[in-house]
Amino acid sequence: MSNTADPYLWLEEVTSDKALDWVRARNETTTAALASETFDRIEFRIREVLDTDARIPYARRRGEYLYNFWRDAAHKRGLWRRTTMDEYREERPDWDVLLDLDAVAESEGENWVWSGAQVLRPDQKIALVTLSRGGADAAVVREFDMETRTFRDPESNGYLVAEAKTDIGYIDSDSVYIGTDFGEGSLTDSGYPRIAKRWQRGTPLADAAVVYEGQPSDISISAWHDRTPGFERDFVQRATDFYNSELYLVDGTDHTLVDTPTDATTSIHKQWLLIRTMTDWTVDETTYPAGALLATNFDAFLRGDRELDVLFRPDEHRSLHQFAWTENHLLVVTLVDVKTELRVLTPGVDGWADTPLTGLPELTSIEIVGTDSEENGDEFFLSSSGYLSPATLLFGTVSGGVEALKQAPSFFDVDGLTVAQHFATSLDGTAVPYFVVRKDTAAAGPTLLYGYGGFEISMTPSYSGGMGLAWLERGGTYVVANIRGGGEYGPSWHTQVLRAGRHKVHEDFAAVARDLVDRGITTAQQLGAQGGSNGGLLMGIMATKYPELFGALVCQVPLLDMKRYHLLLAGASWVAEYGNPDDPDEWAFISEYSPYQNVSGPDEKRYPPILIATSTRDDRVHPGHARKMAARLEEVGQNVSYFENIEGGHGGAADNAQLAFKTALAYQFLWTALSA
Repeated sequence: MSNTADPYLWLEEVTSDKALDWVRARNETTTAALASETFDRIEFRIREVLDTDARIPYARRRGEYLYNFWRDAAHKRGLWRRTTMDEYREERPDWDVLLDLDAVAESEGENWVWSGAQVLRPDQKIALVTLSRGGADAAVVREFDMETRTFRDPESNGYLVAEAKTDIGYIDSDSVYIGTDFGEGSLTDSGYPRIAKRWQRGTPLADAAVVYEGQPSDISISAWHDRTPGFERDFVQRATDFYNSELYLVDGTDHTLVDTPTDATTSIHKQWLLIRTMTDWTVDETTYPAGALLATNFDAFLRGDRELDVLFRPDEHRSLHQFAWTENHLLVVTLVDVKTELRVLTPGVDGWADTPLTGLPELTSIEIVGTDSEENGDEFFLSSSGYLSPATLLFGTVSGGVEALKQAPSFFDVDGLTVAQHFATSLDGTAVPYFVVRKDTAAAGPTLLYGYGGFEISMTPSYSGGMGLAWLERGGTYVVANIRGGGEYGPSWHTQVLRAGRHKVHEDFAAVARDLVDRGITTAQQLGAQGGSNGGLLMGIMATKYPELFGALVCQVPLLDMKRYHLLLAGASWVAEYGNPDDPDEWAFISEYSPYQNVSGPDEKRYPPILIATSTRDDRVHPGHARKMAARLEEVGQNVSYFENIEGGHGGAADNAQLAFKTALAYQFLWTALSA
């Protein structure tokens, strides 16, 4: 299908009456087809999981306070609240509610969805609160007075930023760095800030001083202040594409380039500069491999010194997953064949000491969820979970050991369930790992295969109460594929599938699907697959290229029209991942897999039943992708169901009720199709 012949461009008009009438008609058909007592029961139980007070109230430590945003049945939109560490240790902490978002939304007649808050330290008396309408990425920023528990009036010098994709942060109590929609020409082609400014309190935004100005082709420009005592600095980052950026130290009007590789992850803590390489980097005849973590003195590096310490070196089984500073130590999480290990690195006069962090739960995945190097020394918070192990919040200090601080409840029966790891062989011979969760005595039956495969995002084992009660308890098998495109084996696991290498992602997922059948875990008719966003693109490709491997597919908030993706919302920022469809050479390989351009009728290929779901308010991946694909599938006579949440942003839901409904809808669709 050529772009000029596309009969469904009108479905890209997000809020037009014609398009929304089309959406509502299909929503009604889909929900009616799946309505049942079983669906209602699953939705109710998922809602209980989302609303229960027994969940862990994950919090961010900021000095003496721990901050948490909380939704439950009584607080649909949520509460922003804080407490002390002593209280947090209690089974039922005494929370100090700072902001009741339900009350604000009702009083203002707005569908506010929480997008975060930045508290100015050390006093913690004011904060920048970000709220979106319906869950969109574009949001309104308002300054909040934490003593009066009210929003500051902009007429009285409070900060207020109109709805936009804004980057903002405090410098001090009377100034901020800001990038936002300043008017015509102030955004990049991707819709993000092109200009960073310093905005003084009490002055018009139009008078804010320009700190840095990028190019329209850049992804974004951002500026921030590092307030670490004794190491106060200002920085600007220019993201030239999704994986390349330039970092500058700002001193007045002077900008000094931090001359690290543009594709590396670069961070500064006190005197230390850390560099995580994405590709091999040769410095003074020494080559550091992709996926390494390097350290050096920041000031010396700016002066030209290139003496680098190797803190982590990957191998074919081991990759760097996370790292975070406490005051005096660096916590490093590595993956060994997608299983986590955690070590402590400590700089000293004789180099860096490297020791394992002990006292952690076995057979679970570990994630660093918080450190506060500024005011709370060497403490840290970790989260431990697995497919069958509910989350445990761990607290510790580097020298004082680790304790289980809070434990989430189990939401489904794990009796007889096991977790196994297998490896499938992809078309080019690459071994692709995947995890299987099922009854140890199960025969071949309904199986759900989940995949993402992009942007170096690793799929590590984690607990999902909703999945467990809606799928595993019914006798289903759950599978997660660690396909290329993720970061499970370091940067090369991702970089080898960029642009022209994208086909390897699809081949990996298809290899896992075949391997599941070969092992007798399922059959093609009983195998379903699910993915969202980039994973939604993967589902579209499975439908159009590999329909014989699956019995049903769920495709959520997807990219599907790869001829126009770069023209829609944030799509231009992903050209580094997929390629530029305006370049004939690159369109040649994109066109081979772009789902929308490769739809065929059932006489040529019969696709498995597919549910396509999206959100009207998604301003990251345009809902036109999902709409047009569903319309095209309907046109040619394929079996397609469609559901679009009228709000909810890229996550697809604005509150727990919506999330429970759309989650239950996907599981019920798959179970109905695969158990027929």
